[in-house]
Amino acid sequence: MIQSITDIPGSVAGEQPLYGPRSYQVTSGNDLGAELLEVSMGPHHPSTHGVFRMDVVLDGEVVVKLKPVFGYLHRNHEKLAENLSYLGSMPYTDRLDYFCSMTNNWAYAHAVEKLADIKAPERAEFIRVILAELTRLVNHTCLAGFLVNDLGALGTPLLYAFREREKILDIFEAVSGGRMMCNYMRFGGVRVDFTPDILRRIRQIVDNYPRFLDEFEKLLSANEILMTRMQGVGVLTGELAVNASITGPMLRASGVDYDIRKVDKYGIYERFDFRVPLGDHGDVYDRYMIRILEMRESVKILQQAIHQFPEKGDFINPGVKLRNFRPKAGEAYGRIESPKGELGFYLISTGGVMPYRYRVRPPSFINLTILEDMCLGQKVADAVIILGSVDIVLGEVDR
Repeated sequence: MIQSITDIPGSVAGEQPLYGPRSYQVTSGNDLGAELLEVSMGPHHPSTHGVFRMDVVLDGEVVVKLKPVFGYLHRNHEKLAENLSYLGSMPYTDRLDYFCSMTNNWAYAHAVEKLADIKAPERAEFIRVILAELTRLVNHTCLAGFLVNDLGALGTPLLYAFREREKILDIFEAVSGGRMMCNYMRFGGVRVDFTPDILRRIRQIVDNYPRFLDEFEKLLSANEILMTRMQGVGVLTGELAVNASITGPMLRASGVDYDIRKVDKYGIYERFDFRVPLGDHGDVYDRYMIRILEMRESVKILQQAIHQFPEKGDFINPGVKLRNFRPKAGEAYGRIESPKGELGFYLISTGGVMPYRYRVRPPSFINLTILEDMCLGQKVADAVIILGSVDIVLGEVDR
């Protein structure tokens, strides 16, 4: 049965009006003659993880159309970077994903190092890996807390997650001076070296993290309500994920074995023994469990990195002169496996102090493009947790 919302009077036949009610053709099993309902969720809606809006069309409670609307946080990041020195853009990368400042810094530094043919010392590479995996713990722990919060379990899981997050942010503050906006990485290394006390504190966090994960999983993973709400909801097939360029935990939850730490072996990741968890169903529950399993693998990487950490060495390449930094003319694309997926920077240099072209490949924006595909046919309440399982940050989506 075909149902529609009445068009705006005076609109041209076959054209969709820009504002107001629109017509839709939707096959429905509803024989009651009920009209479809168009609802704008946001931009103030607390479930949207930032200033973001979902325009949904509902047949009862079932989503039959969904359009993500963003751009409210646009800051002109890329054009600003084309009018700044290379190093001057480093603090701006912090604002892309404010949960993952360290990995944002690393991705940008990695791209510039490829452009300028710079090598970081071994000690700096170890520091980068340690901070990147601590960032992954922060991101995934908070994602699990936020996701359960979206399900309606207010309080306990999110507060447990933030308790652990604060311990890691204390480390970030100790090494960089900032808890969330760290501005720590530099071309050819890092800004400040690790002290023995910092390593001791990191070791203590890493040694205690498996116990926290055990408690967190005992609270959540086998919870009957959680499994009922998340299993079979928001399924993303591996084929669609690949075709839509989805990366990170979302891709692996759909069963696709692709992790840039294994594929590109950037930094010193090839030295560490860790596995890449994969899902079977590609639903919200798989996306939750992949994050839990990835945290356990991050703990393994951290334990190995701390054990192998070199006692001596430079924390930055002494041959790199950051003042009046001028990479040779050329182009480069550097990417890393950030907690949300492939974070890449594309740079073009003409030999000057500013990049001619600066382009960001943000995982949050790319992963958001298949939101409608996952929500069609689901209940409106499920659309909220499907969005939560994508794990977006609007600073990265809008730039």
